[in-house]
Amino acid sequence: MIERAGGPAVRIPAGRLLIGGAWCEAIDGRTIAVYDPATEEKIADIAVASAADVGRAVEAAHRTFESRVWQKLRPLDRGRLLERLALLVERDAEELARLETLDNGKPFAVSRNVDMKFAMDALRYYGGWSSKISGEYIALSPFFDDGGTYRAYTERKPVGVVGGITPWNFPMGQAIQKIAPAIAFGCTIVLKPSEEASLTTLRLGELILEAGFPEGAVNIVTGYGHEAGQALVDHPLVRKIAFTGSTATGQKILESSARQMKRVTLELGGKSPAIVLADADLNRAIPGAANAIFPNSGQVCTAGSRLFVEASIYDEVARGVAEIARNLRLGSGFDPVNELGPLISARQLERVSSLVSSGVEEGAQPLCGAGRAAGKGYFFQPTVLSGARADMRIAREEVFGPVVLAMPFTDLRTIKALANDTVYGLGASIWTRDLNKAHLLADQIDAGTVWINTHNILDTAMPFGGTKMSGLGREFGSEVIHAYTEPRAVCMRLDGAGLA
Repeated sequence: MIERAGGPAVRIPAGRLLIGGAWCEAIDGRTIAVYDPATEEKIADIAVASAADVGRAVEAAHRTFESRVWQKLRPLDRGRLLERLALLVERDAEELARLETLDNGKPFAVSRNVDMKFAMDALRYYGGWSSKISGEYIALSPFFDDGGTYRAYTERKPVGVVGGITPWNFPMGQAIQKIAPAIAFGCTIVLKPSEEASLTTLRLGELILEAGFPEGAVNIVTGYGHEAGQALVDHPLVRKIAFTGSTATGQKILESSARQMKRVTLELGGKSPAIVLADADLNRAIPGAANAIFPNSGQVCTAGSRLFVEASIYDEVARGVAEIARNLRLGSGFDPVNELGPLISARQLERVSSLVSSGVEEGAQPLCGAGRAAGKGYFFQPTVLSGARADMRIAREEVFGPVVLAMPFTDLRTIKALANDTVYGLGASIWTRDLNKAHLLADQIDAGTVWINTHNILDTAMPFGGTKMSGLGREFGSEVIHAYTEPRAVCMRLDGAGLA
């Protein structure tokens, strides 16, 4: 148990591996120390899965997938498993949220009202999909006539064992985002959470066992990406990889997966533009632009990290966003007055600091922030940089911190080039009262999601993913069916002798 101010102590799950329905130690006994990013204090140890451990987990998932118990489990019953898990998450939401805040650093109110709510909603959404999978009848026109009558239909079959690899910014939600569709569509899964934030995923494993999932349907292996993650990608019994994380890692996964023609879903980085036109409602657009970048301390793949503002209102908008940033309170997520928590690790803090320093050295002017907050913990001040240029390193690379670059523009005809001048294409937002401009500009932006007069609104019913270096495939919505199932065509020749 870990004592934290503002409520009951936080229970830490045992840092073991979940393989074949049982908790076990790593074969070689190695562990990773886990630190509270708000205090830099050690809070736990988790097992380091080796390639051999991953192999055991994959084999368990494969045995379950091929078993009669799993193959005969009705779609409705897979949905019931997910609903039972949703009820357990709902029962323990306070405990899970406190654990998420301890491990990740985000404010407790966010963990409780965003992360846990998403987890429950996603489990129920995919639970409903489990019984909605269907194929289609196809009318054939054979190119030869042998006197037979032909009929064909398609059915969607689960891909098999899924390897899920998740990041540290939304640990619980990302675990559900991989587990729920895999189970709903009849796959089994081996999940490797980020070594930076595994505790809620391990607690989720306890709830999965309590919910009565068949042994081996969900397996959890903690450890390092270059070891456990790579072993998962390379294992021949894994037929699909579902990954959320950095573009560099996604590229390595895609390269490795190609050797065995694995199916992949890659949700990668972003450098999303938030575009504010002169006719926008600034009472909404200014806080909206701030809310596009600062929540979760900027550790959001769709964060609006490039703020393009029409020149006539640039100063007002830039100053307004900076004023909001200056008034955001940083600190422990367990203190309800705090609005931003720390970055996840010392390494991430150093990366954000380095990128901001490079921007300032190249000529950007800080309107606020631009440095590490004083005291213990991996806190970085919310930062607004003005005078940035598109060729700066900080304008090209994903920062993944509470840092926004504000840049003016004078001609609406340049917005397409400005917004798309990035290797990424995950999200974008447009702030305007003019619906014609909104829809015409949205059509020009190369991104998986374009928001109008809002930013970062996600829903499990709406497909999510990116273009260009932001990834491959889509999660959420009906598109997710294609990520976890494959079509099979069945063609029959019918002999009508004696019936005509």
